Amino acid sequence: MARYILGRLISLVFVLFVVSLIAFLLMHAVPGGPFDITERRLPEATRQAQLEKYGLDKPILVQYARYMWNVLHFDFGVPFQSPTETVTGLIARAWPVTIKIGIPTIIISYTLGTLLGFIAAVRQNSVLDYMVTTIATLGLTVPSFVIATWLILLFSIRWDLLPSGGWGEPKDFILPVIAYSMAPTALVARYTRVSLLEMMNADFVRTARAKGLSERRVMISHVGRNALIPFVTVLLPEIPNILTGSIFIESVFRIPGLGRFFVSSTLSRDYPMILALVILIAVLWGITYLLTDILYTLLDPRIRIYGSRKAG
Repeated sequence: MARYILGRLISLVFVLFVVSLIAFLLMHAVPGGPFDITERRLPEATRQAQLEKYGLDKPILVQYARYMWNVLHFDFGVPFQSPTETVTGLIARAWPVTIKIGIPTIIISYTLGTLLGFIAAVRQNSVLDYMVTTIATLGLTVPSFVIATWLILLFSIRWDLLPSGGWGEPKDFILPVIAYSMAPTALVARYTRVSLLEMMNADFVRTARAKGLSERRVMISHVGRNALIPFVTVLLPEIPNILTGSIFIESVFRIPGLGRFFVSSTLSRDYPMILALVILIAVLWGITYLLTDILYTLLDPRIRIYGSRKAG
């Protein structure tokens, strides 16, 4: 297992290199630059001085090599939109805000979604099943900013119960978390239902029932354990998406989080900030998939045995 994890971490380093290179080339392929934006057009002499200051006057490959050398020393540069800060400092300031929204969203969506999916699977083709399926479909198809707008109209404007935006007080969390939880809850509910129904109709489950096992033991030991494998495959990678913020939710509710900074960085061509966020997301995805593979071996020992034999 240790050898496998080490190999995956080495491959993650290679993936980060490829992702950073692609992101770097795509940024520079777009016409214009961070100091060419019309709204803040600088005099040519000042513009050239800024380009030289940040090394943007060098060839593309030289810029990339210099950037990656600095990254290896944990120096992600200075954000153009906030030159008095470092990229690391800005992320350290914005990411906790996003995490404070993301963690309750994960807890609510995965708990509630699993419960709804379980109820829908056990009561297949009942009124409850149709209700859960309808709610899940709406949660996946209605955009998050539309849900956020509805919540503001109802709870902030019409009923005047909660603030329409801002950050700092506990009540500011409620509407963003509700809006942010809708899509993941719907996704978890749908995949939980599908996974459970597939396992409940499997041959080995019918065999377990024929042997006289109780329905509770069948559901826990046979259905639930095996249904977790496709559940983990699809739903665990959703966690990095939640923890890195939603540009729509943070914009609508005026939350100074990571997702909102990603939008502002893209609009202002803030190269260091964009690259740092891309690398951060890639790292989270890589770690999540590594944890997913490890969970496979815990849920199904046959995967571990096959992997060890193949390695040997």
